[in-house]
Amino acid sequence: MEAQIDYSQLIPNNVGLSSDRKLQRALESWHPKFMNWWQTNGPDSYQENEVYLRTAVSVDKKGWAHFGPVKMPDYRWGIFLAESHEQDKRIKFGEHQGEKVWQEVPAEYRAPLRRLIVTQGDTEPASVEQQRILAATAPSLVDMRNLFQVNVEEARHLWAMVYLLMAHFGRDGREEAEELLQRSSGDPDKPRILGAFNEQTPDWLSFYMFTYFTDRDGKYQLASLTESAFDPLARTCQFMLTEEAHHMHVGETGVARIIQKACDIMNQYKTDDVRRHGGIDLPTLQKYVNFHFSVSEDLFGAEISTNAANYYTQGLKGRYQENRIKDDHRLKDEPYEVSTFRDQKIAKEEVSALTSINERLRDDYIEDCQRGVNRWNKLIKDAGIEFEIKLPHRAFHRQIGTFSSACVAPDGSVISSDQWEEKKLEWLPSQQDHEYVKSLMVQVTEPGKFASWIAAPRIGINSQAIDYEYVRL
Repeated sequence: MEAQIDYSQLIPNNVGLSSDRKLQRALESWHPKFMNWWQTNGPDSYQENEVYLRTAVSVDKKGWAHFGPVKMPDYRWGIFLAESHEQDKRIKFGEHQGEKVWQEVPAEYRAPLRRLIVTQGDTEPASVEQQRILAATAPSLVDMRNLFQVNVEEARHLWAMVYLLMAHFGRDGREEAEELLQRSSGDPDKPRILGAFNEQTPDWLSFYMFTYFTDRDGKYQLASLTESAFDPLARTCQFMLTEEAHHMHVGETGVARIIQKACDIMNQYKTDDVRRHGGIDLPTLQKYVNFHFSVSEDLFGAEISTNAANYYTQGLKGRYQENRIKDDHRLKDEPYEVSTFRDQKIAKEEVSALTSINERLRDDYIEDCQRGVNRWNKLIKDAGIEFEIKLPHRAFHRQIGTFSSACVAPDGSVISSDQWEEKKLEWLPSQQDHEYVKSLMVQVTEPGKFASWIAAPRIGINSQAIDYEYVRL
């Protein structure tokens, strides 16, 4: 066995790893397997190059964002719980409302809590696997660095979930931690748990859409878990949200820069034929929005869910910003309006707020997505171009829930299956669209230079210049 790991150096943490010998032994067994997974399934190439990365070394304002050049295998994947600012922290919702939060897992909730942690944990390495080959076509060193920052932070989130499994679930937790490294995105035999995490991310437009839409689902799932009565899970997810915000920022600004470049080309050449000049046209971008938004919507689950109701009643998973919601936080008699699909019609229906927890979270998500789309549309309007990006209707292209059997156009009109087949390539990326976008994916590694299809960012990272060598080649 390797020499004992110095946890204070290798794994910055505020959970007392160095004083827990049993947990150390479990991590000593898991760590080399993680490193093997990282080298095999993490970023392809560039493992020996220094990257200008942000590393969290503590949870306070001074410690959570240390910037500097580091080789990715040497990155310090820390384990952090957000600081607790409540002396006498109480459960905010469900049948245990008002009781003290739990520091250990109650025996009766062991299985559902483990399932929640494993499902969240499974998404973290999945996205790294999906993004494995993207560096080979990075449009700039800034973007390559941002990709690697997202990758190491997703891997840190995996560490966070593995810590919870190993520290609180004994042998079952250790076995689940092993399986998190055995499943693989898109693998026909051992795929990742959630569908969106088995989709390919073959190009940078897909990457930006993924980090905007799919990582935003992660924000809402994590925010729900920050309400958990199981305090270690709540505080772990609270800290993860800080990093998740960066991933969504990468996505929003990445799409914004593609839009800016398309608008610049249209104005410079007085043409709508952006492709002729090496850009990504706005109608194609709209198709990618339609696809990634609809796939990410499915991650919230069915509109009516007894599982979600049980998690809430048990105190395991709350709602987004639970404290700000004005109701009894038990929901036994509370109504909530959801969209349904019956008799080939979309309708609104009042159902139990308890069983429609997923739908309320999806509502919050859609509202949040729209805010970023509004900012993209302002760029287009400011450029004097008449085009508006729109989120498709929530029923469009759904595979899960009440709309999974529906054929619905982006504007929300119900159509026949024949009409869907005829029109779907006007609404979703076609093979030709994918091939065109792929044809643009040429790596640019000269500091300060950018590919033809994307504008430079307004500012560099952490006050560095745009032409700083963010990845040392």
